[in-house]
Amino acid sequence: MTQKPDSLITVLDAGSSKSVVLVAELHDGVLRYRGHGIEVSRGMRKGLISKLEPAAEAINKAALTAERLTKAAIESCVVGIGGTHVKGINSRGGISMGSRMKEITREEVRACVDRARSIALPPDREVLHLLPQEFILDDQEGIHDPIGMVGNKLEVNLHLSTCSGGIAQSVVTCANRAGLEVIDTVYEGIAAAEAVLSADERELGVCIADIGASTTELAVFFEGSIAHTAVLPIGGDHFTNDLAVGLHVSVEEAEYLKKTFGNCVVTAVPQLNEIEIGGNVADPNGQPARLVRQRFLAEILEPRARELFTMLRDNLRQGGVLEALGAGLVLTGGGANLQGLQDNAESLLRVSSRIGRPVPLSRMPEELVRPEFSVAIGMLLYTHRTQVRRANEEQGLKSKLKSIFGGSF
Repeated sequence: MTQKPDSLITVLDAGSSKSVVLVAELHDGVLRYRGHGIEVSRGMRKGLISKLEPAAEAINKAALTAERLTKAAIESCVVGIGGTHVKGINSRGGISMGSRMKEITREEVRACVDRARSIALPPDREVLHLLPQEFILDDQEGIHDPIGMVGNKLEVNLHLSTCSGGIAQSVVTCANRAGLEVIDTVYEGIAAAEAVLSADERELGVCIADIGASTTELAVFFEGSIAHTAVLPIGGDHFTNDLAVGLHVSVEEAEYLKKTFGNCVVTAVPQLNEIEIGGNVADPNGQPARLVRQRFLAEILEPRARELFTMLRDNLRQGGVLEALGAGLVLTGGGANLQGLQDNAESLLRVSSRIGRPVPLSRMPEELVRPEFSVAIGMLLYTHRTQVRRANEEQGLKSKLKSIFGGSF
């Protein structure tokens, strides 16, 4: 083991279908891929941990694989948090600095954010992220960084991403049992955005939909800041289960058929196309082989796609952000690979859409540059960015203290 763990960043994406441990190193200020491990998730149900031991075992196996490839000890990690228990809230608060004009420092900004965050939350809720949307200084709106400006009254519009404390703790406990210390948690929708959205899209207004196995995590950005977060209770597994029931096949075969022949637009499939299903020798209780129209699959999948995007549209409308999607919708996550999803999204939301593939890190294998790894890669980028920001803040504080106390500090 040659690498010092301090220069490594490790993230854990414990999803319903797979547990991914991804490791990168900081090399000359740039993130570089070092290793990864992927294991089929166990002990998970509807995106939540239902059995600790099997879930921890899957995470441990993924971590050991990553450790072997990285050739370094993995001791701590950043964990992604998702699921329908995650909720976003917008709040506004501020401070008055008296009758005299005063220069805004980091302390005033912190006090302002603390005032905005002090809203009553149910006892089981925890704050995942405090995300300032804009600051307002003496009624001047649209300020992103007020430090150094002068005024009497500072306010902030704040987005709080909250989660169930108990459910988040289950994920942390699971990682701990797998031998990993959790140093931070990140909402999966924000992580995915970090990996696939451009600065222009964030400015113009965009919704990212991370379609996982059990849920779809949403994050809406407008004018460079986060405007809305939510989670929908539909994911890729719902499409698979619909096929399994409709075609009377196993879930495994339904997943294969969905990926190979599935389409969410009935009219996109030629009428005469037929495919063979069933007849799996490995499944003695399964159906005998038979031919079905490929369109029949689309007739099962299209209603589920329409349900997903109708739910998404209603959620954005309720959040007051449906009209703010100047750059449209970006679909990512494993579920985004399903043919025809974009067409359904565009017809129901009446905005452009694209499939979001993550930005690859230096030396990263090609097989990881896929929508299903957007959250894991985004967590690395997010963690790196927050570490850089904290280091800059500490440096700024040291410089300030030196100017006050001289070189002896």
